[in-house]
Amino acid sequence: MTQRDKTRAATLSVLSNAALTVLKLVVGIMTQSVGVIAEAVHSGLDLLAAVIAWFSVRASGKPADDRHRYGHGQIESVSGVVEALLIFAAAGCIIFEALEKLWSDHVEIEIPGLGAAVMAASAIVNYFVSRHLYDVAEATDSLALKADALHLRTDVFTSVGVFAGLVAIEITGMNILDPLAALLVAVLILKAAYDLVGNAVLNILEVRLPDHEEEIIMAALDEDSNRFAEFHKLRTRKSGSTRHIDMHLVVSRMTSVEEGHRLSHLIAGSIRKRLPNCEVLVHIEPCGSRCEECRADCPTASVSPCR
Repeated sequence: MTQRDKTRAATLSVLSNAALTVLKLVVGIMTQSVGVIAEAVHSGLDLLAAVIAWFSVRASGKPADDRHRYGHGQIESVSGVVEALLIFAAAGCIIFEALEKLWSDHVEIEIPGLGAAVMAASAIVNYFVSRHLYDVAEATDSLALKADALHLRTDVFTSVGVFAGLVAIEITGMNILDPLAALLVAVLILKAAYDLVGNAVLNILEVRLPDHEEEIIMAALDEDSNRFAEFHKLRTRKSGSTRHIDMHLVVSRMTSVEEGHRLSHLIAGSIRKRLPNCEVLVHIEPCGSRCEECRADCPTASVSPCR
């Protein structure tokens, strides 16, 4: 998938969230349901998050320039943190409103069936939009789109929770179920925000790539291990969807500059075949042994013997 696919997915999220926010807010005010209003607040922040994701996806796709030599990928990580903070704020507002409703002497829901219908429609729309966003995010390794997909997936569960509460009110007449459903919404939102901020902050702190990805790099190096003596100082990090990998590769002292250059391209290409969106830097350095002290079983002997 291309940058255009990422932008289209982000645009779809903005449009769907805008429509659902307006619809939930109108119905929430009509029905006086704190659960529906809580969902309107949730969708409103999802809309803001979708707009942030839209801008970050467009900005992160810009090529490296003189000021940003490693590209603009970290914009997606920053947007993920901002989105998580917005979700925490939304959860706080929902908890406050729900507790206030629980402590109130008068809790009444008007037309709960209408609110339930809107929640069902919201869950269905967000399910399909979030699935599309997640597919595009997986294909492009976009943290911003993954965050947006996570928001909408959470909205599916919370909409179902409010829907169940409103249906129960319609059946039992127990209006207290509405603020209880809103509290459940808030708990699920907090969990989503916690997961999101953790992933985004790790990228900003430039932690190394996950174990399974570094194992892929090791496998690529092992496949061409007969071309060099050893490697060390392997460093990995991620900026947006781009993986940055660098290492030192030890070769025979007799290896020419041209041979070393060719070998570095071969190693980098081998890694890129296994991991998408990689920037690989290979530093070639000579074996530290004197030529006459080289071991007979030196793996570089078959390429550039030390003699």
